[in-house]
Amino acid sequence: MESWVRALVEAIHSSRSQGVIYLAGGASQALGWLLSVPGASGTVLEVVVPYSRASMVQLLGKMPLQFTSKQAAEDMALAAYNRALKLSGPGLQVMGVGFTGSLASSRLKHGDHRFYVSTWTHNCLRTSHVTLSKGLRSREEEDKVSSYFLLKAIADTCRVSATIQPDIQEPEIPEESVKQFDEDQELQQVINGQVCMKVYHFAGPVQKNFNRKVILPGSFNPLHDGHLSLLEVASSMCDDGLPFFEISAINADKPPLSIAEIKRRVEQFRKAGKNVIISNQPYFYKKAELFPGSAFIIGVDTAARLVNPKYYGGDYNRMLDILLECKNTGTTFLVGGRKIEGVFKTLEDLDIPEELRDMFISIPEDKFRMDISSTEIRKSQEL
Repeated sequence: MESWVRALVEAIHSSRSQGVIYLAGGASQALGWLLSVPGASGTVLEVVVPYSRASMVQLLGKMPLQFTSKQAAEDMALAAYNRALKLSGPGLQVMGVGFTGSLASSRLKHGDHRFYVSTWTHNCLRTSHVTLSKGLRSREEEDKVSSYFLLKAIADTCRVSATIQPDIQEPEIPEESVKQFDEDQELQQVINGQVCMKVYHFAGPVQKNFNRKVILPGSFNPLHDGHLSLLEVASSMCDDGLPFFEISAINADKPPLSIAEIKRRVEQFRKAGKNVIISNQPYFYKKAELFPGSAFIIGVDTAARLVNPKYYGGDYNRMLDILLECKNTGTTFLVGGRKIEGVFKTLEDLDIPEELRDMFISIPEDKFRMDISSTEIRKSQEL
């Protein structure tokens, strides 16, 4: 490995960025460079090589109009970005990388030798396209050129200065496009289901490595002291988890939240200095897929609904199967007591199936009890 390549890879690993790479048809040497330098496990979350047509279709959930194209590379980058959001550590820059190429092979190709590399972050989509001079290089040499460009694309996304030495000819100058997203566009992507979440880090820099998230879902209309105290107490019970509030832009029974309404609610967390996630999943079994290994903070009323077959079409076994799938992702539920019909109830008042009991952890009443609700606060404010 050239010394400048190694230095660039080391800088990428030091940038506090994490990403997923989807790679088809070239740039294989770049993977070796990235993974051979210490620090790779903190940067590269996952690498997938969808080399066959069936693999690419399964990855994207559709048949690309053209496998080696700008659209295919951008679709791969978006899929990789969503995957990276689910796998990344708290407080780190997240990216998805898509690469698709048609390089020299054992058979003569009638079309151009070309490749596309795309990176997707929360606020930017970058894509580069290079058409190589046909017959000028071997497959290995073309792979090396495409690897240089993949490495540069990752470095640019990590805001690492990258002066590459790709050995390209004048007609091979890359075509580049950049598309910036503002906050409204980011939130619209979440509402549309294009992007699975938007994360707001308002709590300041993370001082230690956390293994999972501690998440308090809700509408937070408005956010009040009870919410803040509940998350603080629950987080003290999970010292390996970073605390987050979470609002779903999609409601199972109501229209999606508007962008203006989401931003209004987010502003509460900005003022409080607390992290909040805007997701597009209203159901807990989907949240478990979105935030694997997380601890969710819920009230005893929500816990009662979770284990009630009524909410699963009256099918007890379906309820059990769905919650066991959540359990297999490492999901746990921290359950706080609440007043129900004038009576304070706790986890101990519920009949939890034996197979699920270790998923549910009680928040002791002497650690947290606050009977006020957002609904009551809204009613009092309207008066």
